[in-house]
Amino acid sequence: MNPDLWLPDSDLDPAHRAFAQRLRAFAHDKLAPHARAIDEQRTFRREMVRDLGAAGVLGGPLPTAVGGGGWSPLQLAIAHEELGAVCGNARGFCAVQTGLVADTIARHGNDAQRARWLPGLIAGEAIGCFGLTEPDAGSDVASMRTHAVPQADGGYLVRGQKHWITNGGVADALVLFATVDPAAGRHGITGFLVDTARAGLKREPMPGVELGHRGSDHAVLTFADFRVEPHEVLGPVGKGFGIAMSGLAAGRVSVAAGACGLHRAALAEAVAFTTGRQQFGQPLAQFQMVQERLADMLTSLHMTRGLVHRCARRRAEGAETHADVAMAKLAATEAAARACEEAVMLHGARGYSSAHPVERLWRDVQALRIYEGTSLIQKTILGRMLATPPK
Repeated sequence: MNPDLWLPDSDLDPAHRAFAQRLRAFAHDKLAPHARAIDEQRTFRREMVRDLGAAGVLGGPLPTAVGGGGWSPLQLAIAHEELGAVCGNARGFCAVQTGLVADTIARHGNDAQRARWLPGLIAGEAIGCFGLTEPDAGSDVASMRTHAVPQADGGYLVRGQKHWITNGGVADALVLFATVDPAAGRHGITGFLVDTARAGLKREPMPGVELGHRGSDHAVLTFADFRVEPHEVLGPVGKGFGIAMSGLAAGRVSVAAGACGLHRAALAEAVAFTTGRQQFGQPLAQFQMVQERLADMLTSLHMTRGLVHRCARRRAEGAETHADVAMAKLAATEAAARACEEAVMLHGARGYSSAHPVERLWRDVQALRIYEGTSLIQKTILGRMLATPPK
């Protein structure tokens, strides 16, 4: 094997190369030993959170002014590729904890809210979740039904339900979105930042068994006159839609980078298996049809990583567009899905068993095509941009 072909090191300058290697070592030392077990046991591992905090991963992308590491967008992409290559649960946790929760608080919270929550979230002493998705409001966020009923003292009583909330069953802090005026559509949606330890909130695991990311916590949150205090409004009243969308845009880069890591892992497993497996008197990798698949996997990995890194660099320059994010997320997740499919097939019957990682990779990659906006939504975004005349 020649891992230099699929590791990102040769594409990076010395500083970013050292950064990637540090994150890779952390992932292999602290995450890899548990990746299979937490999947098979469907166990959320709290020690993982503390390890991520101690390594500076949870605070890495946040500004130094709020106690973060001040990572560049490219460093974030590199870190989430390394996490995604080893444990999709860890990468998904970071995307929520840091990208959706802590970063949203850092950008839209007031001084008191930042002081209350950011130190614990960065250290891994507190866990956050992002309460946006509802049973009837997934991609169509503006149709959310969770209602924050205004009270005379300036507070609110929240009624409604959220589902598929990652970290929802274990979270201490909840970034919650609800409408204060159902007739106003997206202009009624408001953000709140609340402590989950209070009456009126019922938390239950999502019903059924997840296809992938089984080491994550996914919950249904039901609100019955859940009290929100006036000081817990996050950002201006009625401006929650924009806050939520900005959080999702940041999360899509994490998903795309994580997909590159998962793609990379699938390719590495496929190369290792086909070079070691003998059939008809020679290694499987000597057959041209196998080589064709490996070559396609390698090429698509470098193509999609290039889109992700381009998106990260444009974000650093302030030049990123919705199209940049949509293309990176669409291309990386779909390419990773194809790579995992090929890896399973190249393993034959062995790819059907959890004894080999490719089975878990195939299951985990399906979620990347769905959350933070499905592949169809990304195509819709791009199609509308192409079909809309410039102003």
